[in-house]
Amino acid sequence: MFTGIVTDVGRVRAIRDTNRDRRFEIETGFDLTSVDIGASVNHAGCCLTVVEKGAGWFAVEVSGETLAVSTLGDWREGRRVNLERAARLGDELGGHIVSGHVDGMGEVVAVEAEGGSHRVRIRAPRPLHRLIAPKGSITIEGVSLTVNEVDDDMFGVNLIPHTWEVTTLGELKPGARVNLEIDMLARYLARWRETA
Repeated sequence: MFTGIVTDVGRVRAIRDTNRDRRFEIETGFDLTSVDIGASVNHAGCCLTVVEKGAGWFAVEVSGETLAVSTLGDWREGRRVNLERAARLGDELGGHIVSGHVDGMGEVVAVEAEGGSHRVRIRAPRPLHRLIAPKGSITIEGVSLTVNEVDDDMFGVNLIPHTWEVTTLGELKPGARVNLEIDMLARYLARWRETA
């Protein structure tokens, strides 16, 4: 589990296709002596397992399913990536509970300066859009954010200067695709309603 609070912005240093998956090597500022092989790390909203590590980098393998349903299929060498290590019992829960399972990809429609902050409007895929609520939580590219408004399949979030500067969200432009994870409670309530 994660909290949606980015603790490093890594960089894709190498990509290699295997016979069934894709391997990414990620440069990071993490102290890798405390990251075990098999550890979970959130990469732009996707929980991935560390399979190898070296000085200042680690490797993950990504399945075809993950490549198809997330932005990871678009990654190229040099891409900057929001990273978060798994939460530990007793850690501060600064964001919200995040599983690292992408529910769908949204499309950035508009990015506008608003005072010192930035307002970002995103179109969510249908029928996922029904699970996004004003003042609810959402994870965009691994970052925990509060939904400001919802209008059919569009929703808006406000990025304070700190978030804009210390995550990859400051690089967003209209037309960009982003990984979305809806609030876990909304996911389970929706499933309960389907089966009730």
